[in-house]
Amino acid sequence: MILKSEQNARNKITAIGALAVPVLRYCFGIFNWRTEEIKKIDRKTRKMLTMYKMQYPKADIDTLYIKRKEGGIGLVQIEAAYKAEIINIAEYLNTNYKKE
Repeated sequence: MILKSEQNARNKITAIGALAVPVLRYCFGIFNWRTEEIKKIDRKTRKMLTMYKMQYPKADIDTLYIKRKEGGIGLVQIEAAYKAEIINIAEYLNTNYKKE
């Protein structure tokens, strides 16, 4: 729905980061995700960006995930978000439920 809207490219990427990624981040702590599933979501996202002409088919993938201030597009990489969320959950559990 975000990609079908009449927003400019910057607002679409911001909306994906603000609306779609938090839903996934919430699910990361609840469901057991395999790495292949996470990579599949990333590929599907890039494919949809290409279908809606937000990315050139043979464009460099890395520029998608570089911050906008550094010359990239600023999309959140799902695999990196997954790893960060799992690390945050593990640290939270270690600090709050330590046996002393």
